[in-house]
Amino acid sequence: MIVIRSQAEMRQWSREQRARGKTVGLVPTMGALHAGHASLIEASVSRDDTTVVSIFVNPAQFAPHEDYDSYPRTFQSDCETVESLGGAAVYAPTAKAMYGRDYATYIEVERLQEGLCGGTRPHFFRGVATVVTKLFNSVLPDRAYFGQKDGQQVAVIRRMVRDLDFGIEIVALPTVREKDGLALSSRNEYLSPSERARALCISRALFAARDMLEAGERDAGRIVSEVKNVMKDVEIDYAAIVDADELTPVERIEGRVMLAVAAQIGNTRLIDNIQFDPQEARASTQERARSSGA
Repeated sequence: MIVIRSQAEMRQWSREQRARGKTVGLVPTMGALHAGHASLIEASVSRDDTTVVSIFVNPAQFAPHEDYDSYPRTFQSDCETVESLGGAAVYAPTAKAMYGRDYATYIEVERLQEGLCGGTRPHFFRGVATVVTKLFNSVLPDRAYFGQKDGQQVAVIRRMVRDLDFGIEIVALPTVREKDGLALSSRNEYLSPSERARALCISRALFAARDMLEAGERDAGRIVSEVKNVMKDVEIDYAAIVDADELTPVERIEGRVMLAVAAQIGNTRLIDNIQFDPQEARASTQERARSSGA
């Protein structure tokens, strides 16, 4: 495995892989790798001839009061993880190289970036879309892998890729959770033991909502009310049910939706979500009925 620092070297390396007829997979990360990242790397290694893992804590997606300076940085162990999982390269540019003097160009995805996390972090998705664009332009991947825990981010990137004709396949993989249900996040290490115990109400709320959906509840307001009730011991930023593609609020669940939540526990902000499609649920129920009847 090699570590690449410059954009020019990264492009040259990827072009050499392509010239050999190889496909290139990209797993964009900010480091502090955990099992969720590992699932993305493993997926790329299984599908692509070569896998690049980018490690870059992106200043453009942090507001001045947020945790850019304290964000966990574990570069050496991250590189060891990538190598052990079969990654071919780590791309780790510096902030100075990515955002040089007088930098002035940013990408925005209208509408999709405005609600949910965009409501309290209006800077965030401009920074995400911009850095992902820059990573795509340097790594030149055939596929890029993201975790569904960041559901709004996945929707924003999918739309950006479609609208700007990147020709890159976006692969979203299921959220990886601890045994007790807590979604894996690099920020989980900020939590004290008591805060971590309180944070479990987030996944409990989502699982309760999923049970309601699978039981046939289709009133979004009732489901969100139950979610907020289960999460009453944490500071809720938002809890909303939105169209899974457009991210617009829905009152009644008729197509594929995402139930997304964000909460503050102490000084740590955590997000999580589940997706639900009533048509898929009906098909699954019918299949189970056929199987049991057989």
